[in-house]
Amino acid sequence: MDFLRKYLNDPCGTASLPYWKLEKTSIPNNMLILHDKKYTKSMYENYQDEPYFRLYHSLKNIRKPLNDSVEILYGVSDINDFVKNINESYIDIRVTKWDLEKYKEFFVFCSDLWILLKDKASGTIIGSGIACLDYKIKEGSIEWVQVLPQYRNHGFGQLIVNTLLSKMAGTADFATVSGKQNDSNSPLEMYRKCGFTGNDIWHILTKRNL
Repeated sequence: MDFLRKYLNDPCGTASLPYWKLEKTSIPNNMLILHDKKYTKSMYENYQDEPYFRLYHSLKNIRKPLNDSVEILYGVSDINDFVKNINESYIDIRVTKWDLEKYKEFFVFCSDLWILLKDKASGTIIGSGIACLDYKIKEGSIEWVQVLPQYRNHGFGQLIVNTLLSKMAGTADFATVSGKQNDSNSPLEMYRKCGFTGNDIWHILTKRNL
C-alpha cells in the first residue's frame, strides 16, 4: 500500500500532520515524532515529551452553527484582526502578521475558511478560526481556533469549529485537527463535542541538553 492510500485509509494514525504539510516540514536533528503505539517512556528518558492528539471528522451530521449574540465574518479583510485575536487568546503563543500571511501562499488557502466572531453588542472580535482545504485529496484541516479568555465556556469555540466544518462539507471528504493533549483549555473535549473521533496520540520528543 503506497503512503497516500495508507494516509487516506487512516490519516490520524499514519501521520502527525495533515498531508499537505508533510513535504513542507523538516524535523530537526534533536527531535523525534512517534505515534503512541511506538512510544515507550523508559526508552526516551533523555527527551522532553509533548503529546498531541489528532482527530478525524467525516463531515457528516455537523451541528448547525447558530448564536444570535455574535456575527460571523468570513474572509481576510484585515489579517491584523486574526493576529490580534490569536495573541490576546494565549499567554504562551505569539504570531506575527508575516506568520499568517504565509498561509495565503499555500495551495490549501481558502479565504472562506478564515472567520472572525464579532460580539454584536460591543463590536469586539471575540474569536477566530483558520482552516485549510487540500483539494488534491479532499482533506480539510483546522489550523487555528481561539476565543478570548473572558468569552470562553459559552460555546463560541464549538461555533467556530462547526462553522468551519460546515464550510468544508461538500468539498472535502474529511477533516482533521490536532492539539496539545495536556492543554488546560481542554480543546480535545471541545472537538469531540463537535463530532471529531479517534484516539491517536503523537509524541513530539525533543532531546534534553544533558
